[in-house]
Amino acid sequence: MASDTPNQDQQDLDAPGKVPTTLRALIVLEKIAEAGVPVTPTEINQSLKLTKATIHRIFSSLEEEGFIQRDMDGRAYSPSTRLRNLAFGVVSSVRLRSARRTVLNSLAERLGETCNIALPDRDGMIYLDRVETKWPLRIQLPIGTKVPFHATASGKLYLSTLATSHRERLAHALTQEPPQTPNTHSDAASLLTDLKRTRLRGYAEDNEEFMQGMVAVAVPILDQNKRLLSTLSVHAPSQRMTINDAREVVPELKRAAEQLQQLLLTS
Repeated sequence: MASDTPNQDQQDLDAPGKVPTTLRALIVLEKIAEAGVPVTPTEINQSLKLTKATIHRIFSSLEEEGFIQRDMDGRAYSPSTRLRNLAFGVVSSVRLRSARRTVLNSLAERLGETCNIALPDRDGMIYLDRVETKWPLRIQLPIGTKVPFHATASGKLYLSTLATSHRERLAHALTQEPPQTPNTHSDAASLLTDLKRTRLRGYAEDNEEFMQGMVAVAVPILDQNKRLLSTLSVHAPSQRMTINDAREVVPELKRAAEQLQQLLLTS
């Protein structure tokens, strides 16, 4: 005889204050994005209070559909390609991009060098937008280019914001890769020291670590929770801009980053 009693999953979802069925996957994705580091179903469920079976079923569905992927430890999850593409599309909306380009154009005009906005991806930073210098000597890194975390100003800035254990694990893995230049960090201790310095001063430097003859500095663009959403940077040939010159424009970059943050908060 069939029972009229709803299953435990439905009881949880229908109870006062519980997550509506139609929104639960979206809210789980929101929580994963807010975490900023790989998280387990149990960690996400601390605030949602769903049954163990329900939260694991949601994670399994999201993984199967390509929105999240397992981290190296096999237990935690992080955003996958489909979710990152979704976020990329939102940030690249026509209206927001137009306002963003205005800020970026003005900054590049004042500095006289190429300015970039980059987003963290799973295995590097992706250029979301850029305005090229008018100088004929320039470094070609078009929109959509992916650059390494540990050898770029934008990437090191992102690494510096990660939780200690995650930052250390990545530092050891990344420094095993072939160096981009003689200045690229080739041991974890050196990279971690740089990341600590970056975290304290609030901006990152690339002193010919990604390309010989190129320097860069990057500052954070923060979300409403004061966490790094993307980076704003300027890069130039070292013949025109030394690393000391680059440091001097950091206040200008930070002012532009604040303008970009306001655009995101009010859009």
